[in-house]
Amino acid sequence: MDSPKNKSTRKLKEPVRVRTKKLSDGSESFYLDIYVNGKRSYEFLKMYLLPEVNTKVKEQNRVTRAAVEAIKSQRIIDITNSKAGIRRSVGWQKLLLSDWLATYLANQERKGIRNISGLKSVIRIVSQYGKKSRTRMGDIDKRWALGFIDWLIHDYAQGGKTGEQKTALSKGSAAYYTSQLTAALNAAVRAEILGENPFMLLSSDEKIKKPESNRQFLTIEEVRKLIATGCRLAIVKQAYMFSCYCALRISDVRSLRWKNLICNDGSYMLSIVMKKTSAPIYVPLSKNAMLWFPERGSADEEALIFDGLPTLPTINKVLKGWVKDAGIEKRITYHTSRHTFGTMMMTVGADLYTTSKLMGHADVRTTQIYAKIVDSKKIEAVNMVDKMFEGQ
Repeated sequence: MDSPKNKSTRKLKEPVRVRTKKLSDGSESFYLDIYVNGKRSYEFLKMYLLPEVNTKVKEQNRVTRAAVEAIKSQRIIDITNSKAGIRRSVGWQKLLLSDWLATYLANQERKGIRNISGLKSVIRIVSQYGKKSRTRMGDIDKRWALGFIDWLIHDYAQGGKTGEQKTALSKGSAAYYTSQLTAALNAAVRAEILGENPFMLLSSDEKIKKPESNRQFLTIEEVRKLIATGCRLAIVKQAYMFSCYCALRISDVRSLRWKNLICNDGSYMLSIVMKKTSAPIYVPLSKNAMLWFPERGSADEEALIFDGLPTLPTINKVLKGWVKDAGIEKRITYHTSRHTFGTMMMTVGADLYTTSKLMGHADVRTTQIYAKIVDSKKIEAVNMVDKMFEGQ
């Protein structure tokens, strides 16, 4: 016969339970059913159980469940510690980094984020770092971040086709992959799976210094030429010109919804979370920017503003033809619109700090590149005057 103590122990129930809600597309949304001190609350995790149509999805569901269980465990720890007056512990020590990255990738795919090839590469790269790919979230601290950066620059090598010699990563590629990992860890912090992102704690000297590139941009006169020239895909022209006036990246433009547009006393702005940095920002919109919005019609708040944008390779192909038709001899990609905005702001006399905030730069030194471009153009202009009077 069980003792009274054993009976009492059996009656104890977990204060947090994992539940799912069936969605119209056949998937299930995970949420936590939390019951504490006679009060019930629910926490929707924005993680999903997908119909297991193949082995890839089955594995994806496995890692999602692992992340959900880690969140559940932490909530129970939080509740227990709160009752005992113990400070909240930081993060889930045992959750595999690879499992979190797989969950983050699945969530990005579900959101319709198309440009995820960099994230997939990061998952493959991270799997080669550490002891047999068993890095856990509890292992990720500043020392781990510095070790990963050092390994990425000096020891990691990327291979081409079978039989080809492997080559070291360029600093530009290393910086890009580190930024992709940083974004994934920022998401883990927001999900309270990680206490803090150690990559955000690194000094400028500790971070990978991306080589300064020759940033292509359009002059104000070239922008006018594009406005006057037809483009075979109107939505591409609208999106590109819009970005010339507000500096949004293609990933942010693609995800813009009408609910992100805010009107305040006749002035418009966007309230968004930037995809690259995961930073929430407010973007004021000029009248010129507003001119390039597609007609809303009967679209609701959740509808995409630039609905129907093709893939980035297609966009850049369309841009190439459009620029050629306008008589502009420059190699233009969509990202050139962001550089165009930066140089236009510097050209019209906007200060460095304001331009930095408008572009969502975390470090004003990034914005200084545009100031250097404008300065070099001033020097070119002065030298042109000198050439006019040569031989006199």
